[in-house]
Amino acid sequence: MERFTISLSDELAAEFDQWIAARGYSNRSEAVRDLLRKEIETKRLKQDQAIYSIATLSYVYNHHERNLAERLTGHQHDAHDLVVSSMHVHLDHDDCLETLFLRGLTARIRAFADKLSAETGVRHASLNLVPVKMATGTHQHDHHGHSHSHIHPHS
Repeated sequence: MERFTISLSDELAAEFDQWIAARGYSNRSEAVRDLLRKEIETKRLKQDQAIYSIATLSYVYNHHERNLAERLTGHQHDAHDLVVSSMHVHLDHDDCLETLFLRGLTARIRAFADKLSAETGVRHASLNLVPVKMATGTHQHDHHGHSHSHIHPHS
């Protein structure tokens, strides 16, 4: 682990300590590491350097909209390699909230999210991407060698 020292004005240090306390960090180092990770991952996403991601796509829709639920389910089946899981919540008599958990190529996740979000009747769609490293390989688990992927967060 590499260590470095930074200098802050008293005012900035006090504000940073308040920010740290409000979020429940135990020390400044953890807070700085998380801020750096966030900035680096944001840059990767903006510059299309994040090849793989895990993500959540949340959206609200009116389940009375003609065939919308069926269309949304159809899109999910078409992207079964991206969709890991879904959660469905009834908000009221008309509206539902659905959150999809996704994993795969970032470009495909974005395209899938755009397709679902553009469906007539889908409102308030929000995609949260987390860039990851994806490694595929074969190794032993309980004496059974098989090929599968491992997902690792960056840094």
